[in-house]
Amino acid sequence: MRRLLLPVAAVGLLLLTGCGTERVSAGSSAGASSAGASSAGSPSPDRSAQREAALAEHAERFPGVGERCADARPSPSAPSAVATEPYDPERAKYAENNAFKQELPMRPDAECRGRAHAGRIAEGLAGVRDGQGLRAALERLGYPADHVEVYGTGADVRFSVMVPGVGPCVSGLLGPPTSAEAHGPYMEGGCVKPRGGH
Repeated sequence: MRRLLLPVAAVGLLLLTGCGTERVSAGSSAGASSAGASSAGSPSPDRSAQREAALAEHAERFPGVGERCADARPSPSAPSAVATEPYDPERAKYAENNAFKQELPMRPDAECRGRAHAGRIAEGLAGVRDGQGLRAALERLGYPADHVEVYGTGADVRFSVMVPGVGPCVSGLLGPPTSAEAHGPYMEGGCVKPRGGH
């Protein structure tokens, strides 16, 4: 059995050594391979076109927000300080076990849209006091039912909204006082803060 395993492993290893390499021969076009390589780092035209279409639809559905956030750009980032704390295995374990609670970062234009949507939602929910009224008010504001989650009871009615097409999430508490805050989706997906991990 061992004698058979060695030649099979050697052939498998030989086949795998060629994986992941690309060669340009005299008969092939160098431009074709370099075009593929350069497009790997940037979004494909289809993805860019989809994003532009989603932004246009968002601007049409929510005109004030789209206009206000059209020119949002990243701010220059300050150099980050290098952590000098010693390695703590318990802290690392805690961070790994709670990674599902982390929010994905938002781009500056998404932050702008999120703040604008949070403001219009908080304003639009004035006088609403229950979950049914909350759902109806969010739909009147233009947020489709399949993008809205309402949960909790009594004085603890909460909501999460995924802004259609372009994100981000807006979550809050139906007051008094009503609060709404923009954030990125959670690592596990969705806008509702996950309760349990793995």
